[in-house]
Amino acid sequence: MERLPLAEPSTWDTLTTALIPDPSLATALLAEARGVLDALPALFAANSLAEVAVTGQWNGHQMLGSIDRLLISPARVLVIDYKSNAVIPRTPAEVPEGILRQMGAYAHLIGQIYPDRRVEVAILWTRGPAFMSLDPDIVRQALSRATIP
Repeated sequence: MERLPLAEPSTWDTLTTALIPDPSLATALLAEARGVLDALPALFAANSLAEVAVTGQWNGHQMLGSIDRLLISPARVLVIDYKSNAVIPRTPAEVPEGILRQMGAYAHLIGQIYPDRRVEVAILWTRGPAFMSLDPDIVRQALSRATIP
């Protein structure tokens, strides 16, 4: 999902087998990736960013992470994380707490970098593929429940 959008589709088979030595796993993952890229091409446009490292403060603690996909426009920043769970939650309320906290952390960190823009977070469930926007309040509340030793 990081490298395929930058390459010509005719080279994806070769690129995948070079990255993943197990042929059956490479075939399965390429099929999943093709499904995502075919269904949601706008998320992988040339102006999007992949594997964006972020760091910042939250409640006096240093946080860091790597955002799978970031789309930045003058009015908003869209943070996307890929998840390959076998079971895709039907609603944002069913998303596991840890994922909601992770997305809350990303929203918090991106909000520090872009305080003048609306920050939106979403999960791209690769097995669907399914794109799920998350309400800012849900992820903010999940992050507030996190405890750091």
